[in-house]
Amino acid sequence: MSRGNGLKIISGNAHPEFARIISRELNIPLADVKSFKFSDGETGIRFGESVRGSDVFIIQPTCSPTNDNIMDLLIMADAVKRASAHYVNAVIPYFGYCRQDRKAKPREPITAKLVANLLAHGGVDRVITADLHAGQIQGFFDIPVDHLTAMNLFASYFKDFLADDLKAGKVVVVSPDTGGVARARKFAMKLNVDIAIVDKRRSHDVANQSEVMDIVGNIKGRTAILVDDIIDTAGTICHAADGLIERGCARVFACATHAVLSGSAMDNIKKSAIERLVFSDTIPIPEEKRSDKVMQLSIAPEFAEAIKRVHCEEPISAMFE
Repeated sequence: MSRGNGLKIISGNAHPEFARIISRELNIPLADVKSFKFSDGETGIRFGESVRGSDVFIIQPTCSPTNDNIMDLLIMADAVKRASAHYVNAVIPYFGYCRQDRKAKPREPITAKLVANLLAHGGVDRVITADLHAGQIQGFFDIPVDHLTAMNLFASYFKDFLADDLKAGKVVVVSPDTGGVARARKFAMKLNVDIAIVDKRRSHDVANQSEVMDIVGNIKGRTAILVDDIIDTAGTICHAADGLIERGCARVFACATHAVLSGSAMDNIKKSAIERLVFSDTIPIPEEKRSDKVMQLSIAPEFAEAIKRVHCEEPISAMFE
């Protein structure tokens, strides 16, 4: 038995194509919703159909422009809640502000917790997201959180793309920093390969800057796959790739769930030793940020499966087994 009187899929403005893929996977049309701006820049939302008693899923990654997309999500959640939706689910493929998850310096905010509070108080009953920057962010929410991952998607891709190297035992999974070791270990287990770790030093004065100090693990003559959750300016992963080549690695590939790609990211990627950088489609990549080195795989079908399971009250855990 499913919750409510029906399933409604609503697309926000951040990533309409992601919502369309989910709509096709579930064979359910997107709900009729109009978004508009008032003359002073405020956002308005108007629904063209009833959502009364429905199990509503609002699909909206909170990527750039982050503040606008968060506000759009909150407004849509409030609108459907006031329209008597039975259950409001926020499908947030990329959760903005997830890197501000602790006080690294005095007098800093924990903005990930603030956004979690805004969603819960704004009428959201459940969140479905992927590869949070830190798993404990789930604990910031006072509502259920279903945490998906793109690692299965990437593992399937590299099993085909690097089949010969994997068979020859020449592949090593590399964490670009010590904070990503658990992620790299899980990914390496899926490919049944060894791991290595980049020991980096990050500047405390300038954000998004780091340098490679050493490599822990056997990489000489091997094909490396750098794995991360978010690539922003791409400085860390590109420095790591260059460091791997300098220390004897044969080839370097990389994968990351979220393609933030701000600032000089594309220039850094083009100049780096990375042969191919694979992202999921949790964040849309505009045409000007595409290149031969960058490709996207769609995680939307996994989100569609999660939505179906949540609506039908079936366990999400079966997706990972």
